[in-house]
Amino acid sequence: MDILYAIYLYIATALLFVFLAFVALILQIFIGKSIKNPKYPPVAGTVFDQVFYFNKLYDYQTKLAGKYHTFRLLAPGQSEIYTTDTRNIEHILKPTLICTPKDLLMRCTLDSIFRVGFGVDLNCLEGSSQKGSLFIKAFDDSNALVYWRYVDPFWKLKRFLNIGSEASLKKNIKIIFEFVDELIQTRREQLEMQQNCNDKEDILSRFLMESKKDPEKMNDQYLRDIILNFMIAGKDTTASTLSWFFHMLCKNPIIQERIAQEIIEVFSNQAGNEDGTSSIGDIVKKLNDEILEKMHYLHAALTETLRLYPAVPMDGRIAEKDDILPYCFRLKKGDGVYYMSYAMGRMIDIWGDDAHDFRPETWLNNGFFRPKSPFKFIAFHVCDIIYQFIL
Repeated sequence: MDILYAIYLYIATALLFVFLAFVALILQIFIGKSIKNPKYPPVAGTVFDQVFYFNKLYDYQTKLAGKYHTFRLLAPGQSEIYTTDTRNIEHILKPTLICTPKDLLMRCTLDSIFRVGFGVDLNCLEGSSQKGSLFIKAFDDSNALVYWRYVDPFWKLKRFLNIGSEASLKKNIKIIFEFVDELIQTRREQLEMQQNCNDKEDILSRFLMESKKDPEKMNDQYLRDIILNFMIAGKDTTASTLSWFFHMLCKNPIIQERIAQEIIEVFSNQAGNEDGTSSIGDIVKKLNDEILEKMHYLHAALTETLRLYPAVPMDGRIAEKDDILPYCFRLKKGDGVYYMSYAMGRMIDIWGDDAHDFRPETWLNNGFFRPKSPFKFIAFHVCDIIYQFIL
């Protein structure tokens, strides 16, 4: 009997502690947050609500954004502010402004980045390079492992003990660093043998040439970080955008036909070939920046894809000090402010009644591409330099 009493006592004590912890968590979330103060954005729930809508998270956030243009989700010790208001976004970003098929596109994009950016053929598409294949796998696995740090409270302990996912991450990072270091060394040796050649088109070669002026600052570690930054910024985002672009073309055959017709017309006029019989091979050989600048409808279709399916659906900033947003909503130092480009691309009061439709004509004026305000079209986070560089 004493044993049963002890078991019941332990269970009751444990349940009491769980209940008290839950109450403490609720109090931590809801006390001192100025919930009904009109000077703060309205509360739409807690950050834990998003767990129940995880599979359709952006649709859930879009629904909230349709009701509140700026709202808060409460969390223990802080409040997360989400906004789709263009004035708020300008206020947040302007002060810091410095200027399957998907898998196939991922490999193609990585090949393009290495060829154009670093002057190297990685051959991801063909899979003929064993080192390249190991590098790609290590790079993708590292991204996934870093992501899981957000939900793993013991990752620092695992890193200290070098076990589990952190041990795998360390191994993958070693593979990445060795591959990139070898790439830098190989490219440096190639440049030494081509001293009389002034054609240094790839980005890595230009950085290597500049590093001779300040070798201490622009060392191999600096160059390695440059390469990895280009890869992180360009690989998944470009492939994802192209995936959605082809998806929208398949759903809109008339737009697909207009793009194809524009390409034929531009190349026909460029080559003086009036019957428009250029082959795919001819088009690839003759393609350059001058020709691309004449493809206004293609430019508009790509931009419209980014409006509806931005590569980064949500981003944000952390308030460095107390601040007040344009609509008089107060921010405390340390509050997160998140702007939702996915939701904004579908807002009727920003883009009109046809906001949900795929209409490249939105970006055209008398047949010429005309950009919108970067605080309205925020797929590139108000950085026009990045926008022009990518497109």
